[in-house]
Amino acid sequence: MTKTTFPTVDKCTSIGREQHAVVADMDGTLLRGRSSFPYFALVAFEVGGILKLLFLLLATSLAGLLYYFVSESAGIQVLIFATFSGMRVSDIESVARAVLPKFYSSDLHPETWRVFSACGKRCVLTANPTIMVEAFLKDVLGADLVLGTKIATYKGRATGLVCKPGVLVGKNKADALDKAFGETQPDIGLGDRDTDTPFMSLCKEAFIVPTQPQVKPVTMDKLPKPIIFHDGCLVQKPTPLMALLTILWIPIGFLLACLRMVVDVLLPMPLVYYALMALGVRITIKGTPPPQAKKSIGQSGVLFICSHRTLLDPIFLSIALGRAIPAVTYSVSSLSEIISPIKTIRLSRDRARDASMIKKLLEEGDLAICPEGTTCREPFLLRFSTLFAELTDQLVPVAMVNRMSMFHGTTTRGWKGMDPFYFSMNPSPAYEVTFLNKLPLELTCTAGKSSHEAANYLQRVIAATLSYECTNFTRRDKYRALAGNDGTVVEKPLLMANKVMGCNLGA
Repeated sequence: MTKTTFPTVDKCTSIGREQHAVVADMDGTLLRGRSSFPYFALVAFEVGGILKLLFLLLATSLAGLLYYFVSESAGIQVLIFATFSGMRVSDIESVARAVLPKFYSSDLHPETWRVFSACGKRCVLTANPTIMVEAFLKDVLGADLVLGTKIATYKGRATGLVCKPGVLVGKNKADALDKAFGETQPDIGLGDRDTDTPFMSLCKEAFIVPTQPQVKPVTMDKLPKPIIFHDGCLVQKPTPLMALLTILWIPIGFLLACLRMVVDVLLPMPLVYYALMALGVRITIKGTPPPQAKKSIGQSGVLFICSHRTLLDPIFLSIALGRAIPAVTYSVSSLSEIISPIKTIRLSRDRARDASMIKKLLEEGDLAICPEGTTCREPFLLRFSTLFAELTDQLVPVAMVNRMSMFHGTTTRGWKGMDPFYFSMNPSPAYEVTFLNKLPLELTCTAGKSSHEAANYLQRVIAATLSYECTNFTRRDKYRALAGNDGTVVEKPLLMANKVMGCNLGA
């Protein structure tokens, strides 16, 4: 039997394709990587935790043997069973919308995306479970149709088995495409392996995507929707090696995190800087902070306006100043309040009550606030609340930025009590605190400026320092996108079908 050969994707023109329909495979075609393990691992860890990830890792050897020596379908079925068995469908959907798109979008193949994005109708054929990839493909890449493997469920939980006709590989892909398009022949077919040949042969034109590990992925600015909000614990894509290192590090990292947090709580604030540096936490301080307000001579406290990266922002501000600075917060867990080395005061979301409370606190001394109201992981600043600008003219902007190599120190869907632990579990996390110039008196509300003008100015100043972009998104936008609620109550993830993971800057 003669093997069908196709030209490579770089030979495909993308001009004048607005009326054409494209059908593309996913792993190795639309994505650079040919392995779907990292994405199964993300679902396993985010939903099932470290034990589920370990089970998946152990099953990977069997999956590999079946994939290469029995059938592609059998290997993928093992991954699906090891990952999904026993999981709530709603949890899988939540991870698919809030976690996976960030990782998928960082691995887009530039040549495939050039062709795929140029076509007016976009279809993806994939062996991956539809429930795992559909949110990313439709909400972020603008796919019109996603044909993938359907997982079996029972009473709202995945069984780990797949529905007929089984895993979508080889002839099953061709059959699914034929059923979806009927007598209409797709214009372009894109694949990367022999088992893609059946569906590619049904297209008017077909192109193969060669394996090129060195090719650079599509940059985030080329995506139709930049991903501003995303969730999940893991910073890096969990390849099998990275997954193993994560499993081995977690017990060590947790003990290290406990030690670092004990240091935070027990040592005097001027000594915490040196102790944390000795324990591997890199702290960089830039700029000149204002002197401490003297209550004895009637000085009002300074209000530090901080960009918000994690719940630890006010603590690292205090470390940089060498003294504990109270902070007002929107919502933190009881555990975070108990273990915090600084005083935290919850805002009630009643504007008049909060304003009165902040004024009283400023009479006592300096105070910290993060006017975004929630954290953002990407280089964007959310809209600043204007309340703080109405209460004092002693406003000092502080640009906060952090770096983590293994675990994110924030969560939207999970329990916030673990946020400080996850940040401190990183082998060598870093925090950079930059004190900027106090807001000039002529730009404050005292000089006649509106609170919106003052807040927007401070947002622009901090964004310029960090090379971030200002947005009008709010805490409510983030929580509705990632958790299906407005962020005021801790709830189980409940995502409606029309909720999207990322937000469009043009919205």
